[in-house]
Amino acid sequence: MAGNSFGTLFKVTTFGESHGAAIGGVLEGCPAGLQLDLEAIQRDLDRRKPGQSAIVTQRKEADEVSFFSGIFEGKTTGTPIGFAIHNTNQKSKDYGHIKDSYRPSHADYVYDQKYGFRDYRGGGRSSARETASRVVAGGIAKQLLNGVTINAFVSQVGTLSLKKAYTELDLSLTETNPVRCPDPEMAKTMEAYIKTIKKEGDTIGGIITCVAKNVPVGLGEPVFDKLHAELGKAMLSINAVKGFEYGSGFEGVAMKGSAHNDPFNTDGSTRTNHSGGVQGGISNGMDIYFNVAFKPVATVIQGYETIDKQGNKVQTQGKGRHDPCVVPRAVPIVEAMTALVLADYLLLARTNKI
Repeated sequence: MAGNSFGTLFKVTTFGESHGAAIGGVLEGCPAGLQLDLEAIQRDLDRRKPGQSAIVTQRKEADEVSFFSGIFEGKTTGTPIGFAIHNTNQKSKDYGHIKDSYRPSHADYVYDQKYGFRDYRGGGRSSARETASRVVAGGIAKQLLNGVTINAFVSQVGTLSLKKAYTELDLSLTETNPVRCPDPEMAKTMEAYIKTIKKEGDTIGGIITCVAKNVPVGLGEPVFDKLHAELGKAMLSINAVKGFEYGSGFEGVAMKGSAHNDPFNTDGSTRTNHSGGVQGGISNGMDIYFNVAFKPVATVIQGYETIDKQGNKVQTQGKGRHDPCVVPRAVPIVEAMTALVLADYLLLARTNKI
């Protein structure tokens, strides 16, 4: 299987399946001498782990990361950093009913067609459990990006949407509620809605907004490796993501160029930021902000019709432990992928000029 690595200089390769012995990764390219706060990395994993509230999957996993190489006396050595997260709460029997059939909107059918064989336990390699490894690598990337802050939050669940710009919100409130929405009143409404959806045996989608502040000018490689293009690839590689927009995004099409342009201040900053912190594929020093749209989780705890391996129509029902809405747990994943992109381009930028 190709496509298990992300990054050029700061590069992570992940391994493992949802119901295998462990998931993990190898991170290459991290400079030597970086003092790591391992507890901060574990805190990010705790934000992503299952079973943390009543509105997420009730699979109970400690998601404790173990490091095996590349770190000595708390500092990176410059060699590959190997790590693993052991799976401790698999219930493979929950997936026996789909051994010979395909769940709608899952990777079951395409995996069988592509490889001629698949691990049907929770989706195997296609499971979102793989993203825990990204959170570990992203946690290291965050610490390499000294001074850069990356904050993601839930801005929409279903039709419930924040009407305020991120600049009007207190992002320190994001972690004060299980939805991870920085507006306390909207968070309560969203939480109640997700609980209702869960009782119906259904799922709902949402949007995560991410803001990166204090990003230095000059990150991004023009033409094919533009900064916003790599951010888009990073976000679209996350399970269940269906859309990405940065800066003014799709709303910008309704504006005239004279209103959409970002006028310069004398120090090089801009009075507006419709560009979303990126111009010509290169960071311009302004806030980088973008939205990531997540579809409703494909597994619904309801009866449905599908097909089996022989193409026969069969009736089945969703089972197991699944998220009624994925966005609360996806917040640290979005932050991690953002950090991986920025860290990679930070190292690449050091090769641009003397």
